[in-house]
Amino acid sequence: MSEGTRSHQLIQKQYKEGDRKEVYLQTEILHGSLRFKIDGRCDGLLTAEDGSLTVEEIKSIAGIPDSSLEGREVHWAQAYMYAYMLANGLELPSIQVKLTYVQRGSEAQYSLYREMTREALTAFAEDTVSRYAPYAEMMVRYRVKRGESIPGLSFPFPAYRPGQRHFAAAVYTSIAEGANLFAQAPTGIGKTISTLFPAVKALGEGKAAGIFYLTAKTVTRIAAQEAAAMLNSRGLHLHVIALTAKDKACFREEGICGNDSCSYAEGYYDRINAALIDMLEHETLMTRETIAGYAHKHKVCPFEFSLDAAYTCDIVICDYNYIYDPRISLKRMSEERKKNTVLLVDEAHNLVDRGREMYSASLTKAPFLALSRTYKAANPGLGSAAKAVNAFFIALRKSCGDKGAGEWAAYPGELPELLENFAAEAEAELLNASSLFSAVQAEDDGAVSLLDTYYAVQGMLRTFKTYDERYITYAEVRSGDVYLKLFNLDPSHLLQQMAKSFRSQILFSATLSPLPYYRDMIGAGEEDYSLSLASPFHKEQWQVSVLPVSTRYHDREASLHPLSDALKGMVSKKGNYLVFFPSYVYLKNVYEVFTEKYPEVPVLLQGSGMSEVERESFLAAFRPDNPEPLLGFAVLGGIFSEGVDLPGDRLNGVMVVGVGLPQVGLERNLLRSYFQSQGRNGFDYAYIYPGMCKVQQAGGRLIRSENDSGIIILADDRFMQPSYRQLLPEEWRDYSVLT
Repeated sequence: MSEGTRSHQLIQKQYKEGDRKEVYLQTEILHGSLRFKIDGRCDGLLTAEDGSLTVEEIKSIAGIPDSSLEGREVHWAQAYMYAYMLANGLELPSIQVKLTYVQRGSEAQYSLYREMTREALTAFAEDTVSRYAPYAEMMVRYRVKRGESIPGLSFPFPAYRPGQRHFAAAVYTSIAEGANLFAQAPTGIGKTISTLFPAVKALGEGKAAGIFYLTAKTVTRIAAQEAAAMLNSRGLHLHVIALTAKDKACFREEGICGNDSCSYAEGYYDRINAALIDMLEHETLMTRETIAGYAHKHKVCPFEFSLDAAYTCDIVICDYNYIYDPRISLKRMSEERKKNTVLLVDEAHNLVDRGREMYSASLTKAPFLALSRTYKAANPGLGSAAKAVNAFFIALRKSCGDKGAGEWAAYPGELPELLENFAAEAEAELLNASSLFSAVQAEDDGAVSLLDTYYAVQGMLRTFKTYDERYITYAEVRSGDVYLKLFNLDPSHLLQQMAKSFRSQILFSATLSPLPYYRDMIGAGEEDYSLSLASPFHKEQWQVSVLPVSTRYHDREASLHPLSDALKGMVSKKGNYLVFFPSYVYLKNVYEVFTEKYPEVPVLLQGSGMSEVERESFLAAFRPDNPEPLLGFAVLGGIFSEGVDLPGDRLNGVMVVGVGLPQVGLERNLLRSYFQSQGRNGFDYAYIYPGMCKVQQAGGRLIRSENDSGIIILADDRFMQPSYRQLLPEEWRDYSVLT
């Protein structure tokens, strides 16, 4: 965007006296029963010596501007509309239209001219409106239905759970006031419906114009879809869409995504309007399967189709990235819509580490060495640019010394320019379609991908622009390669910046504890509200005990048999049980001992990199009518320890092994040092709080309704220490000690 602005300014600086830039124009056109208002700013309005006017539209491009750009009618359309506004408003018989192409990063430019009569421009404008009118008419009908459906919508359950009405009221009040809310809402309170229902009510009263329900995992996205479906089944008429990651939505099984290689992408814009109108006319809840069906029907890319539909929907269910990640965020959303849109952030405790991931960037040396060799003769400019970055990494490896690692408060100053040069050369190379496909073919053959390296470089260049005192740069020598990372230590500022344009943020989780830590790390303002709700369940539903065994790394070998024996005791009654371990290696070691000592107990093992089908199969085994005990081995902080719902007798007991502390390493120690220097408790911020959050999430799988009961075993002697005990949910603190 900044490059495009510079390109526009390059042309506008050439304007003579009397010429004007960024001229605001507007008009209205009647079509059927609707009045269409059209407005915008034309890039240039030029006045000749004889007083005649020329409307200029400037287009910045990556390639070389020349006569090959003739005949691209879509590029003329915006200029035609501005020309119509002027010709119609000033009653001009004709007006000249100028289309100027300028190459980004250079002064190369090429201009085309057309003389247009007022009659021709009027025909163009009216035709454009007539093409848009079916969509507009459909949306007007839809909004009438939506407006009629919300006032009569009632809470979709017979009664509120304890604390649930208070939570829903706090959500509604925060939205009405345009405030943010940090809410710790325990498991079982019904967080999804407690946030969606009041947000929909606020939307119906004009206090909000849209809702984004943000999730970190597929299971919570599905829960939001189900809640929306429940509301729609009770009379709500609301467009709801769930966005799926591109790699999961794509119909192609292999190869590169692009117009030249995919029939669903080629000619996409010729078919998208009909596809959108068809789906929006006939559907209210648009899931992955719904979108895929209409994408097949109209032969459009399902991922791009879902994004285009999202801009028209009232509720968008999607990953955090679509709002908080500058690389992925929905950039076409207008500021006007943002300031009236509500963010409902589910499992908001995940936003801390996800934020660090979004705002950090890394590179390795190996791709640049390989590319410098690949393009040395084929493209000397690109080969030389890759060689220069490789030379930087060679010097970086030397600076790491015998430790094989180094860290700096500021990034090496010469790197951005080297990467800018590489990106420019790589982009020019990739603009050639044959080069793009050869790059993909090279990747398929096991060679380094120019495209992937280009994207990684762009990610780091983007991160340089946000680099401040909340970052640190570190390098490591890993298996002969050099790894460099711009590591975001504190994501709070950038999370706050990305969300500040929206009307209200409702951040909620069962494990937003301690609340001051999460307010600090997510970027709360002094005026933001906080809410902590008590569990809706009774203490008697939990039978909590502590097994005082050491699970510290150097004691794990000695813990294998005590843990196995305690697990056998837990599964002595018929039922379904889960045990969570801090690492997969530890899990495997206990699993081997347990299955050897107690082969009669049926067990399940969480595998690494399980597919969705394998995950569903794992969970499906936890049936309420299992004839004998079933014990599932899973990883703490993994796919089965958060967002999984196994109500009733589908789960009767849980053991959590360890206090969940992240593995000691360079990044965690950098975090510890940083927060210590900021006057906080560095060990708590880097290790204890993230670890105990995992413990609470895993234990929270057990009690999901008023009728559930079961046992929890916390296997670690540290749970008896005050610093850890105070971080347990209140209903867990009155535990017994196993001997």
